[in-house]
Amino acid sequence: MLRFINYDIVFQEIPGEVTLAINLSNCPHRCNGCHSPHLWENTGEILDENVLEGLLEKYGNAITCICFMGGDANPQRIVELAAFSLLKTNGNIKTGWYSGRNTLPETSFLQYFDYIKLGAYMEHLGGLDSVTTNQRFYRIEDVKMIDATNSFQKHITRKG
Repeated sequence: MLRFINYDIVFQEIPGEVTLAINLSNCPHRCNGCHSPHLWENTGEILDENVLEGLLEKYGNAITCICFMGGDANPQRIVELAAFSLLKTNGNIKTGWYSGRNTLPETSFLQYFDYIKLGAYMEHLGGLDSVTTNQRFYRIEDVKMIDATNSFQKHITRKG
């Protein structure tokens, strides 16, 4: 069972997408410097297919992507909800998962995602916008993970 604290339409979590980001609770990682320690506890409303369908009906015309922010305590359920989302939207809304895991679970499920972020937050290395980050952001193409982390980082070009 997954629980969510809140959700919002965001523009930075998935580059080039208008994303409905659902913040899931019960994070097992508890990273130092975490910007969302309120997600550590197992609180909030249950996120199931009925709730997800209601969110898709409400926001489906305004978004291009849905992203599950967390859910590492139950990755199989994330996969099930991503598959449900794809089915309900006929694949017209992309799916993403922000995981604090450093690697994916053993099961193969990339076909249900367009984007996946991996890696625990390490305060001294920074988030995805830092060139020193340990976290990785992937686009999924043909069931292959393409590293697109640099799409978050501002590149400075020097003249001379």
